[in-house]
Amino acid sequence: DAIPSADQIRITTSLKSQRGSVWTKSKSPFAHWEVEVTFRVTGRGRVGADGLAVWFTEEQGLEGPVFGAADKWNGLGVFFDSFDNDGKKNNPGVIVVGNNGKLLYDHQNDGSTQALASCLRDFRNKPYPVRVKIAYYKKTLTVSVNNGFTPDKDDYELCAKVEDMELPSQGYFGISAATGGLADDHDVLSFLTFQLTEPGKEAPTPDAEIPPQEKEKYQEEFEHFQQELDKKKEEFQKEHPDVQGQPGKCLRTACALLSPADDAFETVSDRELRQIFEGQNRIHLEIKQLNRQLDMILDEQRRYVAAVTEEMAKRGAAFPAQQAQVSQQELETVVKGQEEVVRQVNEIRNAVADALSSAGAAARPGSAAAYESAQHFNDIKEHLHLVRRDLEHLAQRNGPAGDKPKCPELPPFPSCLSTVHFLLFVAVQTVLFVGYVMYRSQQEAAAKKFF
Repeated sequence: DAIPSADQIRITTSLKSQRGSVWTKSKSPFAHWEVEVTFRVTGRGRVGADGLAVWFTEEQGLEGPVFGAADKWNGLGVFFDSFDNDGKKNNPGVIVVGNNGKLLYDHQNDGSTQALASCLRDFRNKPYPVRVKIAYYKKTLTVSVNNGFTPDKDDYELCAKVEDMELPSQGYFGISAATGGLADDHDVLSFLTFQLTEPGKEAPTPDAEIPPQEKEKYQEEFEHFQQELDKKKEEFQKEHPDVQGQPGKCLRTACALLSPADDAFETVSDRELRQIFEGQNRIHLEIKQLNRQLDMILDEQRRYVAAVTEEMAKRGAAFPAQQAQVSQQELETVVKGQEEVVRQVNEIRNAVADALSSAGAAARPGSAAAYESAQHFNDIKEHLHLVRRDLEHLAQRNGPAGDKPKCPELPPFPSCLSTVHFLLFVAVQTVLFVGYVMYRSQQEAAAKKFF
């Protein structure tokens, strides 16, 4: 189904279920070689199918199910797969598959189980033709791709590399394509083959490689094409005498229909398309520059992390001294708290002593009556309430925030009387003493009534 023209070969048209291929007529005798292929894959949809393949095989695979060529090939296939058959979102991509003539290509998995190397590259609907460079030198295969974002023909990026790869010593070069339920136009603009030689060694002359019969055949074809070209030039000059003497004025025959005034200006659509291409070119260059800057930032960050780690290691010896300083501060805080507790306990003791002195004054003979004794008893109760409130306030302030105050655990064998027991004993003794004083006062009052 391939359609040749003056400037390209359309391997398949954008119709469903199409196949096409183009192969060299003779085998390549080069042990080390390099091919440069320029092609376009264009389609109306966001997703295309099926793809394009570049071949180096022992025999020609004119037609078959593998991108328009035969399966079970013996050699190399570099596939530009457009459609995602396995649903893993790894297409469009470039896949390198080798075969010894026995393997069946795995279409359902897009050849992922048989791929020697692969890379993700979007080659559909690019502003400039996509270029691929495939080199085989000393059992090492390298595939470099120019995505077609810029007009720079040498803007290649390494896509895949396969080492220790065995290929036939001689083989046919070919290119094929196929469409499925979806369809794209697959156009090949150029296919150049080069022989690679080791540095310091001279390449054999072309005359020594081409047989005499084939050389004569090629010479006859060249002369035939040259005569046809001269005839077409004469016919064109007769039909369009205005463009004589202006070589390069029009690249195609259709350009002769345009007047010089129309040719001097570009249309709105041409200008917009040119601006889009220039903008994409600038974006591509900016992305490259940003990638270089990002690599520099990452290197700087790695150096910074290494410097910080080294500085932290040097300061590691200073951490125990800092912890000791913190412990000393905590100890001073605890000591101050204990001094505050002692001061408040002394104030409580003074308050209790005042209460006892007041109770002793009320117990003296001939002193105030029962009313005054009751008044002293109320004063003692108020003092005890103040003491209790001070103790609760002290416990809340010294205890940790949010924790309920807990009573301290009693030692198993106390060596002296605690403050709490002392206060309880004094309170009980005071109550008993006041009660006894009131009882004596009532008895004395009752005895006076009988006399």
